[in-house]
Amino acid sequence: MDKDKRMQELKVFAEQIRLETLKVIHSRGFGHVGGSMSLADAMAVLYGEVMNVDPENPRWEDRDWFVLSKGHGGPVMYATLGLMGYFPMEEAYTLNQPRTRFPSHTDRRMTPGVDLTTGSLGQGMSEAVGAALGSKIQKKKNRVYVVIGDGEADEGQIWEGAQFAAHYKLDNLVCLVDDNKRQLDGACADVMSHGKGIGAKFDAFGWNVINVEDGNVVCQIYDALMEAGEVKDIPTCLILNTVKGKGASFAEPTGAHSSQPTEEEWTEAIAAAEDRYAAVSAQ
Repeated sequence: MDKDKRMQELKVFAEQIRLETLKVIHSRGFGHVGGSMSLADAMAVLYGEVMNVDPENPRWEDRDWFVLSKGHGGPVMYATLGLMGYFPMEEAYTLNQPRTRFPSHTDRRMTPGVDLTTGSLGQGMSEAVGAALGSKIQKKKNRVYVVIGDGEADEGQIWEGAQFAAHYKLDNLVCLVDDNKRQLDGACADVMSHGKGIGAKFDAFGWNVINVEDGNVVCQIYDALMEAGEVKDIPTCLILNTVKGKGASFAEPTGAHSSQPTEEEWTEAIAAAEDRYAAVSAQ
């Protein structure tokens, strides 16, 4: 298929993910809007084009694995998996409610398509490293993709995993950093500065680092992932320069980590997302 046409389809998919992410969180009335919405484009590229998965067989042994280390971004994963056909999309509208299969943080025992349980920041990186090493030992050809947050990168466990992955030459591992410049208590630069940048740290640990200038543009993410697929003997880190709350009218202006908007604000945000989805679909 023509690349331009495929990238247009992924743009549509990303806006659809954003819309459904808002609907999922709206079903509960509050939640982690900021760090969910910033990932919609990356999720569209990973699940819509790059990863080898089978929604009808979520535990397929040769699938690519995805680990959302910043597990509080679960709503964007539920939106993506629902749209991919892992379960009826409407089921995810029970987010974090009694007897739901969709907890606030991703859980492999509860939600079809979730490969590893995450939520305690930093631990998902270790899990992803272990999964990548396991695949190497078993001589499998699949790949492991892990998403971490820039605030999450304050955790020392992230860097233990980075050191381990480089030492064992895990070239089947790709880490995507949601570098939206904000975390729970404010700007990352104020809470815990990363000095020369998260990319410089991964480089120092021996990783191949690719800076994605606009981490909310699907073609840039796609090109970076294709480049990562050609790298041998070292893991790759993609620095996605994203906007926290991207596409949520009540969250994007402030970069809010978690939001509890009024019903009027929800209505406005969902209507705006529906308009964007319709406009991109018509292009």
